[in-house]
Amino acid sequence: MPLSVLEEVRDELVCYPGAGASIMEISHRDKRFVDLLHEAQATLRQLLGISDDYEVLFLQGGAALQFSMIPANLLRGTGKTAQYLLTGSWGKKAIKEAKKEGDALSIYDAGETNYDRLPAAGDYQVADDAAYLYYCSNETIQGVQFTDEPACPDSVPLVSDASSDFLCRPLDISKYGLLYACAQKNAGPAGVTVAIVRKDLLQRSPADLPGYLNYNNHAEADSEWNTPPTFAIYVLGKIAKWLRDDIGGLDAMLQQNQQKSQTLYQVIDQSNGFYRGHAQTEARSLMNVTFNLPNDDLQASFIAEAAKHDLAALKGHRSVGGIRASIYNAMPVEGVNTLASFMKDFAKANG
Repeated sequence: MPLSVLEEVRDELVCYPGAGASIMEISHRDKRFVDLLHEAQATLRQLLGISDDYEVLFLQGGAALQFSMIPANLLRGTGKTAQYLLTGSWGKKAIKEAKKEGDALSIYDAGETNYDRLPAAGDYQVADDAAYLYYCSNETIQGVQFTDEPACPDSVPLVSDASSDFLCRPLDISKYGLLYACAQKNAGPAGVTVAIVRKDLLQRSPADLPGYLNYNNHAEADSEWNTPPTFAIYVLGKIAKWLRDDIGGLDAMLQQNQQKSQTLYQVIDQSNGFYRGHAQTEARSLMNVTFNLPNDDLQASFIAEAAKHDLAALKGHRSVGGIRASIYNAMPVEGVNTLASFMKDFAKANG
């Protein structure tokens, strides 16, 4: 999270201004918190240009719950097929849960190449009567990211898991039926999930769904169908304002993220094969830079030496191996430059 936001939270933690208590102590129905919730919604609407055709909901349960909640609301009992683009580990998890609610079909799967690419035009065909088309915009483990929304018929709601690249760039929300994101990558601490849902889709929610699983319940209750994650929403609102006021909006954030990721990809590309990127060039992620070294011994040495330079959390996921540098919005340019310099020195010494 941004240092300035953490410092502001620290200063207000014991006693929120005007409340005589911590933000974690006041009721979720207290006007001061309700105002914070509405302000967070309004700032997100401003950042992303979200129209009144959409609800902005604050939920719990993370992506794991959305894997089930989306098909429960949009697929169950429709007799239609939900279609999925599988470009990494999180898409695979999502379709597994969707199949419990109805007919869910993978119409593109990059598993044969260990999810190092995105679908090209003509690689998949979406049925005009599909319940929805689902994709994960950024796969953190494999380090692949869509640069644009996948082609989808107007008759089919486009659904996106944007958990790991939410607020990293501008989006045209009008292209989506539903977009959700867990906060803990770019938008705050773990505990709150943002769901942006087109209002007409709320009518699809079956009346016999368990209450919490029904999007319409949350919309009607203004995200207070149950006690919401108050602290996480409070911090999310501050980060949204940081993006708007300090960074200058999502266009400026995108420029900074492009600069940071390109700094690392340039080192990889100029290493004469010492570093080998996992993702194909056109699929590379702005948020997660994944690469391998020539052998496991060098990888272990890389991680150990990096730690001595206060460069941590670089070990890649076991399914891909290698190194993963996660450079989310709040990662300063200076930190990326330090990693890039270390990478050059390590390659020179061990290449």
